[in-house]
Formats: sequence, structure tokens, C-alpha cells
Amino acid sequence: MQPFSQPARADSSAEVAGPSSGHRMTRARLESWLRLQAIDGVGDLTVLRLVRAWHSPEAVLGASRDELIQNGCSSQLADAIRRGPESSACRSLERELNAIERGRIEVRSVLDSTYPARLKMIVDPPPLLYISGTLTEQDELAIAIVGARRATAAGRAITEELSHGLAAAGMTVVSGLARGVDAAAHRGALAAQGRTIAVLGCGIDRTYPPEHDRLRRQIEERGAIVSEVPMGSPPHSHHFPRRNRIISGLSLGVIVTEAAINSGSLITAKLAAEQGREVFAVPGFVKEDTSRGTNALLKDGAALIERAQDVIDAVLPQLEPSLRLRLQPSHTKKGASDLLGKEEQLVYDALSYDPLTVDDVIVATGLSVSAVMATLLSLELRQQIRLLPGQRYLRA
Repeated sequence: MQPFSQPARADSSAEVAGPSSGHRMTRARLESWLRLQAIDGVGDLTVLRLVRAWHSPEAVLGASRDELIQNGCSSQLADAIRRGPESSACRSLERELNAIERGRIEVRSVLDSTYPARLKMIVDPPPLLYISGTLTEQDELAIAIVGARRATAAGRAITEELSHGLAAAGMTVVSGLARGVDAAAHRGALAAQGRTIAVLGCGIDRTYPPEHDRLRRQIEERGAIVSEVPMGSPPHSHHFPRRNRIISGLSLGVIVTEAAINSGSLITAKLAAEQGREVFAVPGFVKEDTSRGTNALLKDGAALIERAQDVIDAVLPQLEPSLRLRLQPSHTKKGASDLLGKEEQLVYDALSYDPLTVDDVIVATGLSVSAVMATLLSLELRQQIRLLPGQRYLRA
């Protein structure tokens, strides 16, 4: 399609202010968006071109065939717009409107002033965003953390540590609510009493995976759940690569903590690079499958990170002064040696992010069985270490 010329601007009073001013999109405005999206042959990129040229979906739907053609539409597209959606699509549209109202779901359009500014800058932002919970101006300071669904215990631990540090510094952590690294990223931010956003690959009225329903509710209380697909949409596999561009698009950069070669996390990293966002990776053991993807990213030029402050230092120069003021420096915590007794320090130093058994710790420290067991219990109660199934321990 040829670029559109600029027709007369639609009446700005048709635009409804976003939630920051206490209003939501009206049903009539939302219906116009959904009708335009439901027209056969009109995909998201076409919707974006049309509404950016005509300034509202109502103006597009109300234009004559000649006006549409004069402003760059092909005759086939102009005819499709004049016909409108099929009757079956109209029935689905009505059900969707009712479901949005029943679920008290907020919907923001790409034309709204409250639409996330960073996401609006990508080549193909979602025309509509479905939101439960709350998106705020604070979310301009966002970092995405993604990685393997079958994450190792060490991968989950480093993910939670990074997420906790970023959230404590005032950054919003964005991820995809998936098993493994995604869930750890959300939990780390929540543990720091910070904000986190989960981007779904299904309708916002669904939770996938279903066992994360409680985590989802916690995220809604301290952040937002976001989706671009219609209400009721199941978690089809083709939704997730598309969803990944939203994860990176909302963020200043993307951290990959663990990933296999050819994983979805590497797709997110690739999208982030294409969008001009920072790409970070955590190095891993060269023989571990879940480290091959992150190590490959490092070979390709991703920034190596080991702690939250590494990420903050990297993004700080690109922030406007007003955003820098909102970012709290990551203060170094008191070292373990200042807090632990002699035997506790020995045991703590023997542990790492790779789980060890009690026998491993006994061999590493030379302490007696009873001393090691008592010390492990003390460290666990102080949340310095974590007990895993199979009586294995790692640093918290």
C-alpha cells in the first residue's frame, strides 16, 4: 500500500482520555476499533497505517470509497472497509465488548496519550492493549528479564536476585509469566515490593500456565497484566513470538539469564536489538544446555552482567534527567562476613548458585555432620540460603 496523505483531522473530542484522568475508553470508541480490526484482510499493520493517517477508527469507517482510494487505499481495501466486518465477526465483536465490560478490563489504543510511550515507538505496536492491574508512568523505567522455562535452580536464583535489585532501585520488571525464569523474575520484583508487568500470549481473561494464577493476582496488585489478543483467546503457539516484541518494546533493555539455543528468549533478545534496546546476558557454564543461548548472545555482542547495578549503569546514560531522578542507586549490602559467625561463614562460602548436598558441604568445610546441619538450618532461617528438594542447598 502507498503511504497515506493526511486528510482533515477528526474531531479530537472523539478521543477519550485514559485512566490517568479518571476515564476509560468509551464502548462506542472501542467498538470502532474492534470493527476496523474485524474487517476481512485488515491486519494490525494496516490498522496502524489507517488510524495514523485518519486519526481515529471512526474516521476510517466513515470515509467514502473515493476518499479512501484518494488517500492511498487500494480499491480492494476500500471496498472491504465500506462493506465492514462479516455478520459472524460482528457477533464475536459484541461478545468481546460484553466480556471486557464484565471483566472490568482497561483497553488503551495506540492513539491514546496513556499508551506506553516506549512501546509506541516500535515498528508494529499493538493497536490495542488489554490491561488488568495498572500501568503507570513509573513503568517508563522498565527492564525485561526472560529465559528458559526449564530453568536450573541456579538460573532461578540469579534471576530473582537481579529482579529484586532492579525493582528495589525503582525499575519495573517485565516478563511473560511463563514457568522458570519468567516466574522467578516476577517473584523477585514482588519480593522487593516493586512493580512488575506480565505480557500474556493468550486472552487477558485467561492465565497461562494455569498454576500461576496466584502469581498473576499478586502481579495485578503491584503492576499489570497485558495482552494484545482478544478476550478468550487460547495460548496458541503463534501468539508467543508476537508477544515477545511487546516484552522488549515496553523495556529499556532485555536480560536473558538462561536460554537454550533457538529458544524464544533469543527471539526476544533479537527483537530488542532490532528495536534499538539494550541486550544483556548472564554467562553460564559452557556445558550446560541452558547456558548455550546466553553465551551465544555474549559472543554476538550482548553486554555481560552479574548484578543489577551493571544493568543500571548501562541504561543510565540514555535516560532523561527526570527519569534518572526516579532511579535509586543500588546500594551494596553489608557483606556476609560482617553478619555471619565463623562456621556460618565457612558453610556459606562453600555454597554457590549450584545446589550442593549436605555431604558436599561436609567435604568442602571439614566440619562435623552435626555442625553442618545446625549451620545450614541457621542460614536457612536467616534467608541466606535456600533448601531445595532432595536436601540440596544453594545461596539465596
